Amino acid sequence: MQAVSAHGAEIPVLGLGTWTLKGDDCVAMVDAAIKAGYRHIDTAIMYDNEGAVGEGIRSSGAGRDSLFLTSKVWYTDIGPGDLQRAAEASLRRLDVDTLDLLLIHWPNPDIPLAQSIKALNEVRKSGMTRHIGVSNFTTSLLDEAWAATDAPLVCNQVEYHPLLDQSKVHAACRSHGMAMTSYCPLGRGGDVFEAEPVRAAAAAHGKTPAQIVLRWHIQQDGVAAIPRTSKPERLAENAAIFDFALGAEEMDAISALKSRNQRICDYDFSPEWDRAD
Repeated sequence: MQAVSAHGAEIPVLGLGTWTLKGDDCVAMVDAAIKAGYRHIDTAIMYDNEGAVGEGIRSSGAGRDSLFLTSKVWYTDIGPGDLQRAAEASLRRLDVDTLDLLLIHWPNPDIPLAQSIKALNEVRKSGMTRHIGVSNFTTSLLDEAWAATDAPLVCNQVEYHPLLDQSKVHAACRSHGMAMTSYCPLGRGGDVFEAEPVRAAAAAHGKTPAQIVLRWHIQQDGVAAIPRTSKPERLAENAAIFDFALGAEEMDAISALKSRNQRICDYDFSPEWDRAD
């Protein structure tokens, strides 16, 4: 599978997001995804499913070194000491020796970012993760994080889909040599799938709207996508995006939908987002 290269990390451009997947259903979906060819699995401590993700990995029979495994530390636990303990517990639940990527899930204005980044670096130095990064960071927070880090931050995982303008964050990621991983990459499916540029491209290529949107993601410089699904049949559909390409006009037409600027994940603890132009 194609991968985004970022400071030594090779991040497969398509992964399985596991938010909301629990228990046996999560085990089955991770197992099925790996058997369907997925090599990028994303989880988080807050998802409360790391044990099931680890079980799904073992059930698949895939060698650990063949997978790119990401987890994230919740924003309440990113202080010195807390972050290290959280990472250790994450490894125990997953039953793995190391992660490929550990992210700060959300910034926390009550904990100095320099302290959180130092703790994240220490987790990397200890061998608990091969690479480190962040999630839900704005352009100014990215600059602040880079000023505080010793090791490169390889990824910023953010909400991104055609209806949300993330051009500033994307540009900031590229300026730092980082990957940008899209969560909620299909947005609220109906809103995105009914958009005329998506429907037109789907008809032209004989693909589903979801396949068009995922292809739009991975054709952008440095972008990976981690769609979540609870339906096994969707795994193959989402992965069937490597046998065609969108034209420049199609890419531009879909990208123009960002003017709607519809954000799904916005909470009372969210940072002050970058304003769209």
